[in-house]
Amino acid sequence: MLLSPPGCGKSQFAKCLGNETGRPTLIFDVGALYGSLVGQTEQNIRRAIQTIEAMAPCVVLIDEVEKALAGAGSSGQTDSGVSARLFGTLLSWMNDRTSDVFLLTTCNDIRKLPPEFSRSERVDGVWFLDLPGSKQRQAIWQIYLDLFELDADQPRPNDEGWTGAEIRACCRLAALLDVPLSQAAQNVVPVARTASESVERLRTWATGRCLDADRGGVVRPAGGKSTGRRRVRRGEPSNN
Repeated sequence: MLLSPPGCGKSQFAKCLGNETGRPTLIFDVGALYGSLVGQTEQNIRRAIQTIEAMAPCVVLIDEVEKALAGAGSSGQTDSGVSARLFGTLLSWMNDRTSDVFLLTTCNDIRKLPPEFSRSERVDGVWFLDLPGSKQRQAIWQIYLDLFELDADQPRPNDEGWTGAEIRACCRLAALLDVPLSQAAQNVVPVARTASESVERLRTWATGRCLDADRGGVVRPAGGKSTGRRRVRRGEPSNN
């Protein structure tokens, strides 16, 4: 599972993974499984899983998974348990599948997902993808400058806290309006500013809980500060 603020490239990564591994990428659209007839939704999820199994080896993407499964918790009061049964079938398949299917989900707020979805053996890891750093932003600029055929030598705006989506938007506006990047940037407000509280809350939640997609290992507190816990080696007496 990939967890990050909006615009950091989760969906794009998932779509490129199949190309990198030489596998087809299937988009698992949970919303399209719902049917109006009794039992149709349950039949659709079973058919979808059969299709996925037949396509193996493959990559399967469930994008914005917390929204796709949003109704599972209150399903008994809202849709006679249809969403709950769909969710249960999906959980069983995730746990018991033996085919060569790489399931990748993206999420902006993992707290909206029930804990049984992201437990071990259903999800191998939850990776936190933070806002791109300076070197990453430079690489993203180069990609979109080439894509929109813009002058790569022109001054670039202050992109601190920008996501890849915002860099793309700036380049697209510069090409569309035929203006410099610095002028196009005046129409771009980064999500790190419009939703700064949500971004910080997500970073806080990911610390110590998720794997770091950039540095590897578990996400550490900002600045590498200690969590206050002392590691005791085997054979070393504890002060407690």
